[in-house]
Amino acid sequence: MDNVVIKKRVVGVDVSVERTTYAIVDIRGNIIAHDSFNTLDFPDVNIFIEQLSEGIIGLAENNGGYETIRSVGISVPSGNQLTGCVENAPNLPWKGVVPLAAMLRDRSGLAVALANDAHVIALGENVFGSAHGMEDFIVVSLGHGIGSCFFSRGYDYLGEFGFSGEIGHTCVVDHGRHCECGLDGCMETYCAAKGIIRTAKEMMAESDEPSLMRSYERLTPKIICQCCDKGDKMAIEVFRRTGKMLGLALANYASVIDPEAFIFTGGISKAGHWLLEPAEEEFEKHVYYNIRGKVKFLVSMLDDRERDVLGASVLAWEIKEYSLFK
Repeated sequence: MDNVVIKKRVVGVDVSVERTTYAIVDIRGNIIAHDSFNTLDFPDVNIFIEQLSEGIIGLAENNGGYETIRSVGISVPSGNQLTGCVENAPNLPWKGVVPLAAMLRDRSGLAVALANDAHVIALGENVFGSAHGMEDFIVVSLGHGIGSCFFSRGYDYLGEFGFSGEIGHTCVVDHGRHCECGLDGCMETYCAAKGIIRTAKEMMAESDEPSLMRSYERLTPKIICQCCDKGDKMAIEVFRRTGKMLGLALANYASVIDPEAFIFTGGISKAGHWLLEPAEEEFEKHVYYNIRGKVKFLVSMLDDRERDVLGASVLAWEIKEYSLFK
């Protein structure tokens, strides 16, 4: 009988708008080593893949060897798990349809799977986080954009074309703000980072009411949240309006899916009760009455970066081993 070598490590990659992080993860979910670089430093996707491949191989060679790595999983905005492509990402520098998984496979010689960041986040929450033990839940990622993934009977649902869960690009205001995806009135233009900042600026322009937000040259959701903590009424109103919009959208979502819980991740979720209390109040007003009062609102307990590479490692374990360099 031939000796079978069982590889006990994979690589999880998280591609975000600002940073790309890659980590070696063992079979028990331990992060052995990790590194990162600035995504926006590589507007040419070919150079990006070169940097990522060399980084992964170098990290592997310095931590047990390339031959210990079984496969790679990638989390990326607008990723399509069915095609392995990044498709028309509004927030990344690479436009059109980019076969990112195939490019990294050909460069690194490893099996590569790719999925939308919200789906990978949900995998991480399912195996390692707040959704552990749940079968029907929805993960909503609130950050530069808004994504979601729902699990039904213990499995993540991709849809016919691989784009299920794109709640950020559902219309919440008819003829509303123009979105980078090309549509108008998308939830993302109101509840993601840029949308929250825009709401704050509009409120300051419409009123002479004093606000701590006026003293900042560059507003961020984090700064607006800090103003809320100091009792700034206008900042609190910014998150109240955002929360109401979010809660209404989630009520429609839950009325169709019937989840046990929503799990919130991403930087915007750090606003905590300033955002989620008005969201939950609005949610309960509009959700289908038979599930009113039953759906839990939970904030992820995991560190965002760690969870995302762990989720990508879960994706990597699901594909068959393959290597050009055996």
